[in-house]
Amino acid sequence: MTERDPRLRVIIPMIVAVAFLMEQLDSTIITTAIPDMAASLGTTPLRLNLAVTTYVLTLAVFIPVSGWFADRFGARRVFALALFTFTVGSVLCGMADSFAMLLATRALQGLGGAMMTPVGRLILLRSFPRGQLVTAMTYMTLPAIMGPVIGPLLGGVLTTYASWRWIFYVNVPFGCIGILAALRYVEDVRGEAAVPRFDFGGFLMVGAGLALLQYGLENVGRPAIPVPAILGVLAAAALLLVAFIAYARRAPAPAVDLTLFRLRSFQVGTLAGGLCRIGLNGVPFLLPLMLQVGFGVSPVTSGSLTFVGSFGALLIRPALSSLLRRFGFRGVLGGSAVLGSIMIAGFALMRPDTPHWLIGGYVFAFGLVRSMQFMSSNTLSYADMPAEKLSRATSLGGVLQQLSVSFGVSVAATMLGLVSFDSHALTPERFHEVFLLMAVIPLLSLPGFLRLRPEDGVQVSRHRRAEQDKAA
Repeated sequence: MTERDPRLRVIIPMIVAVAFLMEQLDSTIITTAIPDMAASLGTTPLRLNLAVTTYVLTLAVFIPVSGWFADRFGARRVFALALFTFTVGSVLCGMADSFAMLLATRALQGLGGAMMTPVGRLILLRSFPRGQLVTAMTYMTLPAIMGPVIGPLLGGVLTTYASWRWIFYVNVPFGCIGILAALRYVEDVRGEAAVPRFDFGGFLMVGAGLALLQYGLENVGRPAIPVPAILGVLAAAALLLVAFIAYARRAPAPAVDLTLFRLRSFQVGTLAGGLCRIGLNGVPFLLPLMLQVGFGVSPVTSGSLTFVGSFGALLIRPALSSLLRRFGFRGVLGGSAVLGSIMIAGFALMRPDTPHWLIGGYVFAFGLVRSMQFMSSNTLSYADMPAEKLSRATSLGGVLQQLSVSFGVSVAATMLGLVSFDSHALTPERFHEVFLLMAVIPLLSLPGFLRLRPEDGVQVSRHRRAEQDKAA
């Protein structure tokens, strides 16, 4: 597509990037507005993490539908409809007058985002040749990295100088422009093969399993139901997910294609990479809360300090190709996981009297490492994927990517609830304990990264060692 019309090399990525940025902004934009929103809606700041996880969980539950819909009805139509749903959901979120209404409208937003993200990813993958995959993946990864760090700043500014409701209304003009641009410039690409019947039963098993798992995790740190009920919810979630694994082996076209995990690069990029992202994704939730609730800074100051992490995403892009060529995916992913773990633990050294320039500089450095991990793992996931499996791969990869955000927030909030259970006070020391616990998670991904071989993703990384091995 982009080879026929060079202008589309810029236009299509911009359309998709705006949609990705909207979706990712709304996963964290409320973090700096949480104290004001809690007071307005009559709930507690810690409880409002449900507004984040409800949105992200809805994304994860409905993403498996997206690849099938894109192949059945065309990517352009589904993408435009997703933008419309997301925009309407944003308006209703801004109008919410109760906590329950906010959660319901956030779920509607998530439904739109569930179609928007993987279908946009599919449009990019089908628009660029395989040799330009790093470029295409950068376009889709940058908004995913920048959104969570830009969100707190934008949310802080809008909350301070307007109202928290404007953190949702700001999506409306972007959504309208995106719909018109998508209908004008995006080709209505569909899968080449005949589209199988949608696996509704498998979708229900996966969706219900993920929803129950998320609900159970939410209640571990802040129980709203008895402990036996929490254990029952988690057990039911595990049974449903295990049942789907057994079911998927027999189904001709399951809602989630687990055979994709037979490809080592996809398996490591999504599973090991996703585990690492759980630890890294807890920081955009924890840091604004620590700065505001623990240190007492204003929403604008908090947002400004976390915002500088987005510059890391911009600066690592030119260096990533060179790093992959020299160290390969194994070296870059393993190294960024270790560095990420060390830097998450480093947040425990911050105090209310720590100079703001020092906090900002540290957040910037963390943004570099986080961006390196995200871009590398996302690129590896699709580096060796056959073209005929891209729609299924983007759907499954999107599910796991969103779950890493949802679980990152849930695990961080659960740990925060557990360490502050006795005192009910979110002091700086409680945040420090959670940062140290979250720092362990990226290290758990190292065995997965060490399974990679020099030839994995070599068409994309151009890793020198792999090329030398071939020459020998």
